[in-house]
Amino acid sequence: MARLAVLVSVVAAAAVGGSVGLRPIGVGEPGVGDTYFPGAGNGGYDVTRYDIELDYDPPTDRLTGRTTVTAVATRTLREFSLDLKLPATAVTVDDRPAIISQLDGELRITPAEPVAANSAMRIVVGYAGVPSSIGGGSELGAGPWQRTPDGALGAGEPEIAAWWFPANDHPSDKAVVAVTVTVPDGVEAISGGSLLGGPEPQPDGRDRWRWSADEPMAPYLAFVAIGQYDFVRRDTPFGPYLAAYQRGPDPLSMAIARRSVERTPEVVDVLDDILGPYPFGQLGGVVTLASFPALENQTRPVYGLGMFGGIGDPDAGFPVVVHELAHQWFGDSVSLARWRDIWLNEGLATYFEWLYVERTGGDPAAVTAQRLYQVLGDPGAESFWRVPPGDPGAGNLFDEAVYVRGGLAVQAIRAKIGDPDFFALLRAWVDERAGGNATVDDFLATAERVSGVELDDVAREWLVEPDRPPSPPGGS
Repeated sequence: MARLAVLVSVVAAAAVGGSVGLRPIGVGEPGVGDTYFPGAGNGGYDVTRYDIELDYDPPTDRLTGRTTVTAVATRTLREFSLDLKLPATAVTVDDRPAIISQLDGELRITPAEPVAANSAMRIVVGYAGVPSSIGGGSELGAGPWQRTPDGALGAGEPEIAAWWFPANDHPSDKAVVAVTVTVPDGVEAISGGSLLGGPEPQPDGRDRWRWSADEPMAPYLAFVAIGQYDFVRRDTPFGPYLAAYQRGPDPLSMAIARRSVERTPEVVDVLDDILGPYPFGQLGGVVTLASFPALENQTRPVYGLGMFGGIGDPDAGFPVVVHELAHQWFGDSVSLARWRDIWLNEGLATYFEWLYVERTGGDPAAVTAQRLYQVLGDPGAESFWRVPPGDPGAGNLFDEAVYVRGGLAVQAIRAKIGDPDFFALLRAWVDERAGGNATVDDFLATAERVSGVELDDVAREWLVEPDRPPSPPGGS
């Protein structure tokens, strides 16, 4: 099959993990070569683990951090970079002081001795600053680090890590993340994975919270939420459940949000039946008062309170819970190789909103898709079709077309290959790619291998061309 890259006539400038032009000997590039975000991530090494230690003061938004980055050099390095926007105070590499410089979020590090190819290295970075004072960043919400009435939220996409810890900030480099946060007594600090301890009283009267995620994650999926939260915990067939709800002036709205988020195990049960085992050892959610939509943070999605309905429709926000939980398979377990492949996250998660309705006694996903196709044929909807989900452009990562037209593309593939092969495709995709990274071309190739059906026309009409396909995506 002519791959999607050929269909859109894109000439590859560099593979993920590389860069354009000659590579300086012994120097890790400040960027992995992502065509949408050339400065994202860094070359020359693979991170295996982040141990993040923070001390945070809510009244001033002052954050003091010490992060240990464990990595393996992929070639001999005499210089390399980490992404960090807070000012660094000191860096050691393998317990020896390093020379550092910092500009525009790139922390350049020159170790005392070059790091040999294929060697493990331990980088310890001290840093401090006020994250909310740093501009730029996330496409989601008001910014990647937001203050709340009693704390802060660090969550965002496509970037957030550099506002609170040094990272190789690109989805292609996944690593285990452990987060320790010290905050004033009476304030909670929440992150992903297991709660190892907290609140743990400290000699200075403050409390320490310790979290650890066992499975590697893309850096943007790590988060920290600080403030006054109420916890809900219980055991489920899929692992320990922990959800957190920020206290505030509108307890009724928070109760409505909680009504939807508390259905998380119920949703995972349905998705587990379609896709196979839930990919992580923890599940739950966080509802924040920050100006924030929702994000598929690994094991514990973060939801802005505004995403949920009011008294008139208390279940209006429930589809977003389904969406973010579908991302645990599509986006978190199987992650993007490059940001251009955002359809693998958003198109599939959107389709699973429709598929969940189908599996729980509502309209078939095909009916939902055909209804949307008709509505989007109305005058005035022309601009919707101009954004191709298979290559939307850096400025359109979160355009409605990536989600809705992306979901229609999934239905078109289902109709083309038939239900038995479609559901076999979904299982094969999440099984074979679990814990790794992939491209849209990889998905199409897997679909063709599983079904034996050539998908060039479907890919062209639904993922590539900036026009409305001439007929709906099909199915019954």
